[in-house]
Amino acid sequence: MRTKNVKKTSRLSRLKDTGRFAIGVDVENISRFKEMDTPSFSAFLRKIFTSKELEYCFSKKNSSQHLAVRFAGKEAVIKILRGLGERYLKNPVGYSQIEILNDKNGAPFPRITLPKYKDLNIIISFSHSKEIAIAFAVMIDI
Repeated sequence: MRTKNVKKTSRLSRLKDTGRFAIGVDVENISRFKEMDTPSFSAFLRKIFTSKELEYCFSKKNSSQHLAVRFAGKEAVIKILRGLGERYLKNPVGYSQIEILNDKNGAPFPRITLPKYKDLNIIISFSHSKEIAIAFAVMIDI
């Protein structure tokens, strides 16, 4: 049986050819974030979250749900960036360089603080229960 020569293509070129979007998803156990409001976790939290994110999460009754879902959001965004290929992998984005903010209607949106990422259009959606947090991110117009 003869096989045709198949040209290998990068993920980015396949995405461009199939609709110009990328997705990332992450699920976290909220229990990982319980009791992180103690001083022993403050250095760790500052490595992951911005001061605005921490202020927002700790203003809520159940801060662990909000920390977990924002961490899941950062992971979902990182998965999108990894899928874009070498251009983005050479200088990977750190967790604290992805800031999850809320718009005037309360909807979350990611902001990547590095200039080379300013033109990326990423939409994010969160959900959580008592035990599980999930984030789904979509990037359009690559």
